[in-house]
Amino acid sequence: MIRYSLVCEAGHGFESWFPSSDSFDTQVARGLVTCPVCESASVSKALMVPSIARTDRDRTPAAPPPQAEAPVALIAEPERQLRAMLKALREHVVANSEHVGDRFPEEARRIHYGEAEGRAIYGEASPTEARALIEEGIDVAAIPILPDDRN
Repeated sequence: MIRYSLVCEAGHGFESWFPSSDSFDTQVARGLVTCPVCESASVSKALMVPSIARTDRDRTPAAPPPQAEAPVALIAEPERQLRAMLKALREHVVANSEHVGDRFPEEARRIHYGEAEGRAIYGEASPTEARALIEEGIDVAAIPILPDDRN
């Protein structure tokens, strides 16, 4: 097992254990290693100081320097189940709705006001656009993108 000090793109430091260096590389490439603080899948190895013994001193081992506790990235079974349900929800929406891309806010309004055929749609909207739709009484829901969905 290998313990790596990791850091996300937001600068949050944490540690995690991997069976091998190759396993770390594979998991990062698949987006499976996420920051426990901000959920970012953009993580990399942090600088680690190697432990190298000096031969020109006496053999009395010095006490290791104290290290700050860092959160460890582990996915518990309830989170695995939640991710599976969210993935199933996303797959259902994709299979049973029309993708309208970044035209989502306009198309949702057209459907709501009877200017277009009523149907299930999905696409992209900024938080501001989604908030405006909700304030107009248009039912919309955000579907989170999971790290596995980015690959």
